[in-house]
Amino acid sequence: MSNIYIQEPPTNGKVVLKTTIGDIEIELWSKEAPKACRNFIQLCMEGYYDKTIFHRVVKDFIAQGGDPTGTGQGGDSIYGEPFKDEIHSRLRFNRRGLVAMANSQKNDNGSQFFFTLGPCYELQGKHTIFGKIGGQTIYNMIKLNELECVDERPIRPEKIISTKVIFNPFDDIIPRNRFAEPVRVVEEKSVKKGVKNFGLLSFGEEAEEEEEQLENVTKDLKVKKSAHDIGDPLLVSKKAVADEKKAELDKETEKKLNEKSTKFEDKINEAVNIEDIKSKLKKKDEKFEKQQVKETPRIDEKEQKKKETQDEIKKLEKELLEKKRKYSEENKIKQEQLKEKKTETEVFKQYKEDVGKYEHLKNRKMKNAKEDKTIELLKAFKERMFKAKHENNDSESEQSHDEKKSEKVEVETILTHRLDVDEEIKRKVIDANIADHERYDIYDPRNPLNKRKRGESKEVIKQKKNSFLTQNSL
Repeated sequence: MSNIYIQEPPTNGKVVLKTTIGDIEIELWSKEAPKACRNFIQLCMEGYYDKTIFHRVVKDFIAQGGDPTGTGQGGDSIYGEPFKDEIHSRLRFNRRGLVAMANSQKNDNGSQFFFTLGPCYELQGKHTIFGKIGGQTIYNMIKLNELECVDERPIRPEKIISTKVIFNPFDDIIPRNRFAEPVRVVEEKSVKKGVKNFGLLSFGEEAEEEEEQLENVTKDLKVKKSAHDIGDPLLVSKKAVADEKKAELDKETEKKLNEKSTKFEDKINEAVNIEDIKSKLKKKDEKFEKQQVKETPRIDEKEQKKKETQDEIKKLEKELLEKKRKYSEENKIKQEQLKEKKTETEVFKQYKEDVGKYEHLKNRKMKNAKEDKTIELLKAFKERMFKAKHENNDSESEQSHDEKKSEKVEVETILTHRLDVDEEIKRKVIDANIADHERYDIYDPRNPLNKRKRGESKEVIKQKKNSFLTQNSL
């Protein structure tokens, strides 16, 4: 398993799913699968996965969820359409605890995802791996493998209660307002009108006539006519004349207003020169450009905070390392002092002083010390050789010497001695076939013939020993 974790890239992003089994921490590979991670984080921020079930569980294979319908056929992405697969070479279905997108075909990713309950090599290259389960929460996820299922559907499915984004690598995510209440259309209740039964009244015929007149009047009122206008031709003609006069007055007022507006615009153009305005605008632009050059580029507040926190962390780490070093050095010095106090005596003090005198000599590097010594010895040997030869020549001329001097000459003449071999010995030819008492035979102990001879000789020696011992015992 150590090789697997070394091959996987580092994560960047974290989400916690609170489920009926327990919390499940999901660490995200946002650099390797940015689209899938952005989709998953935004859906978690919007509460899209709240109260959804794990609708499909295949034992020792996968546990699938993320469908708000719970059927395995629903769920949409934040992009409004299915997005493409993101296959990475360092992310493989070789263990349990991986989080990947579920799809029905290639490049058909929505909101559904699944956890791996074991190695799934047949899914490699077909699904997008975008996260892994971190820490000890993997043991909560493994409980999904113990659910009772019928046709890969759990009898009592577990739920996602809520989601929480702990670390969001995408700063530009804006959650959609999914919880806005739709506009409700209030239906007007149809009120049934009562029907009068005039047959019950004694004056029924007169009442019916009055009601017919009232209905006609109400219809005319709906057309914005008064009750006096109905059936009066003089009043109708007067009203038409008034409407015509109003229309004429409206046209005259519009003409006057147009004339006034044109005059006002002409006056403004005369009073204000366009060139002056352009010059003023140029000056403002120049001032604005100078201010921009002077002002340093501002960094976002989040980036500044990140940098400040990173710098503070680095400073604290350096201070801690320096303190640790100082503390370790002080401890070493204290330990050495304690050891010295325990073992200090007068003799030890003297020895320590003597060692201190010669410590500086250890640091010197004598590169050719041995070579110098050997050259000196050779020179001395040469001088001794020449002296011995000179003294030997003098000793041959002089016949009388003291005993002490003669002993010295015998020792020194070894250096000047010359090996002379007799001519008879030189003439002798050594032959291996001729026996000679002055010559020693050399046998190779590895030779099998010599081994055999040595073995026979050992047996003869043993027999002789045994016979000797028997004779002595008798």
